[in-house]
Amino acid sequence: MLPQRQERPMSRTDMPEWKRLEEQAKGLKDQSIAALFDQDPKRYEAFHAAFDGIMMDYSKTSITNDVMSALLSLAKACDVEGARDRMFAGEPVNNTENRAVLHTALRMDARESLDLNGVDIIPEIHGVLGRMQAFSDKIRAEKKFTHIVNIGIGGSDLGAYMACEALKAFCDRDIKMHFVSNVDSTDLAEALLAVKPEKTLFIVTSKSFTTQETMTNARSARAWLEEKLGRPDVDAHFVAITANTDEARRFGMDDESIFPMWDWVGGRYSIWSAIGLPVCISVGFDNFSAMLAGAREMDRHFCAAPLEKNLPVLFGMVGVWHRNFCDFPAVTVAPYDQYLHSFIAYLQQLDMESNGKRVDRDGNVLDYETGPIVFGKPGTNGQHAFFQLIHQGTTVIPVEFIAALQPQQPMGDHHKKLMSNCIGQSKALMDGLRPGNTHKEFTGSRPSVTILLDVLDPYHLGMLMALYEQKVFVQGIIWNINSFDQWGVQLGKVLADKVMAKLDGGDMDSLDSSTAALVNAVKAGSVRGE
Repeated sequence: MLPQRQERPMSRTDMPEWKRLEEQAKGLKDQSIAALFDQDPKRYEAFHAAFDGIMMDYSKTSITNDVMSALLSLAKACDVEGARDRMFAGEPVNNTENRAVLHTALRMDARESLDLNGVDIIPEIHGVLGRMQAFSDKIRAEKKFTHIVNIGIGGSDLGAYMACEALKAFCDRDIKMHFVSNVDSTDLAEALLAVKPEKTLFIVTSKSFTTQETMTNARSARAWLEEKLGRPDVDAHFVAITANTDEARRFGMDDESIFPMWDWVGGRYSIWSAIGLPVCISVGFDNFSAMLAGAREMDRHFCAAPLEKNLPVLFGMVGVWHRNFCDFPAVTVAPYDQYLHSFIAYLQQLDMESNGKRVDRDGNVLDYETGPIVFGKPGTNGQHAFFQLIHQGTTVIPVEFIAALQPQQPMGDHHKKLMSNCIGQSKALMDGLRPGNTHKEFTGSRPSVTILLDVLDPYHLGMLMALYEQKVFVQGIIWNINSFDQWGVQLGKVLADKVMAKLDGGDMDSLDSSTAALVNAVKAGSVRGE
């Protein structure tokens, strides 16, 4: 049940810490970032932080010592540390659904314990991990299946796909991974053209096992396999990952083919659970465990490091500065590593589905901005697409550069050129250029954050993912919103069902003229006469 709207508490904008930051933003409005380096040539030393092979440089922003002090004061006043501790302890921080939020428990060590409603959940988590290890080891050793088709959407697709792509240098090249998410039949049809029926395993991933897109694709995949193999007993070619085991059984799965997940894990945070089974199969359980270990170490850092050295807190507060006090509406993510080409789509769901909210935790309409628009493309491709707008457009959009210092696939001087572009872009955004020709003028003072990894391996990928997860959490606490529900995705689904009924011959009288015309066009299969 949704919480009842309470008497409006003090808005964040009424807090003295918020007002202090507003005043500082006014004072820095005409201050260039390059001038800050002129004033303090060692500025980088004060405005970067590092931990265990990952470093974040936020010196190329307008943040000063006074601003950072005020940002951390805001974090304390909003009780970021207390909220963090409540989440890790298993309290129901997802207040609109009255659920705990324990994706962090999925990467806890087996020797640890965590009580949830009187039950230690860590043995159950590691029991599932043990099943994932046994299953993935068998697939990789026997090669009975050499094509794996993951059928899911949203959090049941984006994380696993991203991780398989990011860790492709570690994958078993004899096992081909395919991901199907869109209900558009083209997505499934193209995947099926690339596989061998007798060598294909389908992983059907749906928390509810009722998701329209996923179950439509799963049923069509089953019908295709029955036709290709000439027999109806194809159950051995399917496994399920779900919290609804009854529905999975009705589909034809036996208990050995069902991997469970839990309602205290949100879809976009679920890669650490059985949702990561495709990753285990692709790169091996040891590498999946290393990814969990990297995330676990970032969690420990988030819980233990003082705010002024805490990577997720600093990262989150830099974003709050840009969104709320500099009025920047978006952020560009630019990974200078081709293996991270799908990382942006993963982050779009993580960030915008979590913090794209207009009401606070008590249902009150907010009087300040929340989550930014997130978009991007791997470098250097992005430079030849939207960086024109980033450099010379009328809207300032901060950039988050991500790069690994050691390439997975070294070849000639490719990596030096890649890194020179990454570093050069961040400096160009900051410095700008005034050649006397306005068409060639770059105003500069456009902020960026650079995140460097020693290497993009499973451990550091886990660290990077957890860094972004906790950044989103920090910002949600500052904005006093519930980062763990997603009611905004529901209305379109409900109306889609109603439109489907119209397409199947239902009464059209209740539709507005636009929607009725669109339905009629679909039924006619033509726009002629419109």
